[in-house]
Amino acid sequence: MKILLPVDGSELSLEAVRFAVRLLKNGLQGTVVLANVQEPATLYELIVAHDPEVIDRVSAEAGLHTLASAQALLDAAAVGYECEVAKGDPAHTIIDIAERFACDMVVMGARGTSALRSAMMGSVSNEVLHASSVPVVIVKAAEEASSSD
Repeated sequence: MKILLPVDGSELSLEAVRFAVRLLKNGLQGTVVLANVQEPATLYELIVAHDPEVIDRVSAEAGLHTLASAQALLDAAAVGYECEVAKGDPAHTIIDIAERFACDMVVMGARGTSALRSAMMGSVSNEVLHASSVPVVIVKAAEEASSSD
């Protein structure tokens, strides 16, 4: 089984990584695709940078930096993984990555770092949940899970 783990740098996305590690340590056979989606450059960034290659390089480096904590968790658990940094609308890009890597499942946090985007357009996890052709496991924050009990 191949599990897609979208990581945005939030603690909740790392909790989703920990959840996937528990699944794999408890008998699920599989590997992981760690993914980070960078938002496209703004018009201001394009004007100031003067060079789209610089923006692409900085974006790729930021994505790899964001994946570092998740990579450390997977390395410590001896879980095999691939990494992908992409640019675009987060929900649609996550779906594209899942299809491109032939993932069997997506495990992600319920809320990431983009509260404004979530309030205005709906959460990324909700969009992925409804658009994905494979099962999506939504990992909620510990206090949210305990307050609903």
